[in-house]
Parts: sequence; structure tokens; C-alpha cells
Amino acid sequence: MRVVVIGATGNVGTSVVSALEGEPSVTSIVGVARRLPAWEPGKTEWRTADVRKDALAEIFSGADAVVHLAWLFQPTHDPVTTWRANVLGSIRVFQAVAEAGVPALIYASSVGAYSPGPDGRPVDESWPTHGWPNAAYSREKSYVERVLDTFERDHLDIRVVRMRPGFIFKRESATEQRRLFAGPLLPQRLVRPGLIPFVPDIPGLRLQTLHTEDAAQAYRLAIMHPVSGAFNLAADPVVDPPVLAELLGARRVPVPRWLATSAVAAGWHMHLIPASPGLIELALRTPVMDTTRARTELGWCPRHSATDALRELIEGVYGGAGMATPPLAPDEGPRGRLKEMASGIGRRQ
Repeated sequence: MRVVVIGATGNVGTSVVSALEGEPSVTSIVGVARRLPAWEPGKTEWRTADVRKDALAEIFSGADAVVHLAWLFQPTHDPVTTWRANVLGSIRVFQAVAEAGVPALIYASSVGAYSPGPDGRPVDESWPTHGWPNAAYSREKSYVERVLDTFERDHLDIRVVRMRPGFIFKRESATEQRRLFAGPLLPQRLVRPGLIPFVPDIPGLRLQTLHTEDAAQAYRLAIMHPVSGAFNLAADPVVDPPVLAELLGARRVPVPRWLATSAVAAGWHMHLIPASPGLIELALRTPVMDTTRARTELGWCPRHSATDALRELIEGVYGGAGMATPPLAPDEGPRGRLKEMASGIGRRQ
């Protein structure tokens, strides 16, 4: 098999490439990214392309599957830029898949595409994907779901899979995620169990996470098996304030929802943090997902717990971990923090 991976140098992309490297049925991998990495896996050839503007059909020619992972989280202060990359770029990818006659498309959707969920019960893949309108990330993920609805209707010969994972972490992605969501002002050396003084106990805060390697195995299985449709991906347990407090060795402090969102909004408007207030609103409204379909139809079983993934994130932030790709570049210390601040927190692509 020949597989093309769009966004192959990021958190999920590097693990998907690694998972495919270990799959005997995959003989050729094409990794597509805007910037070439120093990383050189054995079966993978690299191609530079920007989904917003570059020709893609030629890159996809002869592929048995295209995995579309590319997504721009920044600049949060310029939603037009992220819309062009994430929505219009995805449309261009889908059109090129059809033009090149690729028989399978695996797309990275998200728990963020889901409408707010019910209290007390998990939702399966039939739950509405209308997102949360105040979060650009959710609006874009939801819109691309609608685009795929039309694409599937018009291209019945193409097998389409939509992965809807929770929050995805691994040690090597920690510095990237710190840059994208917390910014340069986070005191890196204090991010470790025992040093974080408290966990905000926000009503309704429930997160589902998984290790990036487990997410990558789900993508590998979706490529290898004749499945289609959506798959929820998450590991146990559901992460709430008590679980976080135990993991970090910290006490819980009650924080009202309005105070949490107001604090993030203030930091974002003052360009002190890159994460927009819509993201915390989204995190407080996403449903808990039922992952039965992935476990039964894909045969997927995560090897890491949700807390394992979070622990790796914390350790990675503390150690400035990274990898030899541009998105996952390790922490550069004070010089790198100054570069982040100079580029405008929340304004950089």
C-alpha cells in the first residue's frame, strides 16, 4: 500500500507515520508538510505543500489512502487565516483526493465538532456535530463535517473515515502544545507534580484524553480495514478535577465557570496567552464520548490510560521535550520564549 499523510510532522502525524512504518502492508509513505523535517523514517518520502494553495492531486496520484491531519491552531486573533487553512484547505484536499482517484480518505475530526452533550451519559457517533459557535476551532471542525457529508454523497466510490478523538498528548508534543495553548509566560520548571499549588475545580470540567501513539494505531487500523464513518477515540478514565488533583498532587479550589472564562478572555485580549476564551467554553461543553465502535469494529484498544498521556505531557513541558520536525521543535529556553513574545502571542501561524 501507498499512503499519503497530510500534516505528517505534527503531534499526530509523526505517530501515524511511525505506526505505518511498522505495518508490513504499507510499502510507501508520502509525508506532506509545509516545512521539511530533519527526521528521516525509512519508508517515508517528504513533499512540501501548503493545502491552502499548492497542487495536491499529483502528490496523491497512485495512493491507496490519504490521511488528512493538517490543522492550523494559530493565529487565534486572526480567524480568517485559520478558516482558509482549515476549512478551505480541507476542501482542496478532498477535491484532490477525488481528482486523483484515491479510494480511501481518513480525516482528523475531533470531539470539538460535537454539539454540547447531555449530563450523565456518553454519546456515540450519531450525536449532532454542530460544534460550539464561540470557538473558532469548533466552528471549523463542524463545518468540515458538513463538507464531508456532501463529499460522501457525491463520491460513493471513496471510503471516508472520520476520526473524532479527545485531547491527544505525547511527551514529544509537549513543547508545541505549550506554545500553542499556554504561551511563553508559562513557568516551565513549575510544571511538575507537587509544585502546582492547586487545580481549579470548575463545574462541568470533564476531558477525555489519549496518548498519540494510541490515536495513531486507530488511524493505521482504519487504513487497513474496510470501515467507513466516524469513530470516537478516547482512553479511560474521564479526566475531571479530582483526577487532575490526584495526578498533580494538588488541592482543588472551586472556581466558577464565569471566572475561568473571564480570566482566559482577559489573558487572550491582552496577548498574554494564545488560547482563546472560546476554547475553555468548548472544553466545558463537549460531551463524554462512547468509544464502543472503535473498540469493536476497528479492534482498537488503547495501551495507555488517559492519565498516562497527561503525565507525559507534564513531563514533556517540564523537560522542554520535542522532536526533529518544525512543529515539534524542542524548547529553546529564554531565547525561544523571547522569539514567541516578539512574534505576537496568539498571532503566529
